[in-house]
Amino acid sequence: MTENDTGGDSADELRFHVNGELVRASEATVNVRDRGFMYGDALFETLRAYGGDIFRWEEHTNRLAEGAEILELDHGLSNAELKRRVDETLAANELSDAYVKLSVTRGVQPGKLNPDPEVDPTVVIQVKPLPRGGRGSDPVWDAPATLQTVKTRRVPDRAIPARAKTHNYLNGILARLELRVTDADEAVMLDGDGALAEGATSNLFFVRNNALHTPSLDGPVLPGITRAEVLDIARDEGIPVREGRYKPDDLRDATEAFVTNSTWELRPVASVDGIELGGGPVTTLLSRLFDARVEQRHYTE
Repeated sequence: MTENDTGGDSADELRFHVNGELVRASEATVNVRDRGFMYGDALFETLRAYGGDIFRWEEHTNRLAEGAEILELDHGLSNAELKRRVDETLAANELSDAYVKLSVTRGVQPGKLNPDPEVDPTVVIQVKPLPRGGRGSDPVWDAPATLQTVKTRRVPDRAIPARAKTHNYLNGILARLELRVTDADEAVMLDGDGALAEGATSNLFFVRNNALHTPSLDGPVLPGITRAEVLDIARDEGIPVREGRYKPDDLRDATEAFVTNSTWELRPVASVDGIELGGGPVTTLLSRLFDARVEQRHYTE
């Protein structure tokens, strides 16, 4: 991942926000009895800062709030307070373009599975410098992605709802471990019935029959923030959009494909399971329009 200058300190001396205080990254710790550490009883959002502003902050906080409701994790922090801490972290590191990870755990409680109703949350904000976004920007990825369909299946919504972005990421880790054989960039994960779901850390898009397709949120698919932006752009441009259930062959037989997340933005797909796809006009157009929106919202005074 490409990084830019941190504004003075070396990368290992970045400042993180831990429970209301700014501390050096090397000194940032959480209690070993924290439920986020012990059980993955926590939520997080991966954010992208452009020009000092968070991209689609409201959508991120809405997703965080929905996840908190699912987990019955009443952290008691307002969106304004969370935003203040994020802004304070960016300012302390003199960063305007950055990766930001916001984590909220249920906090330190006695070592038992049943959570106590009273919550004293642990809130951690980590940052890392990224290149400038918008028009003419350099992506954080080095090349179009190679995808590999893996045997590890997505956890069904009836077990862990996909719309809750929790610290329980073992499912994605197992999927990524399978990539060691082929050295692919991203895992294509299927649901329990063998239909396309999502990447280990990304949403899937492909183009067939002059329409843009993506797996529906009816399945175990995270409602990605960049995914939503891409769908908005496509509809505004009159590109036919289809959200549904698809087989792996639908992706392999596509004319073009790309994956999305907050850090990658739109990353073209070079191949799926060894089958070459290459770039395409829809991916190029959507990437250009995405950059234009970022430019207009975050860099144009």
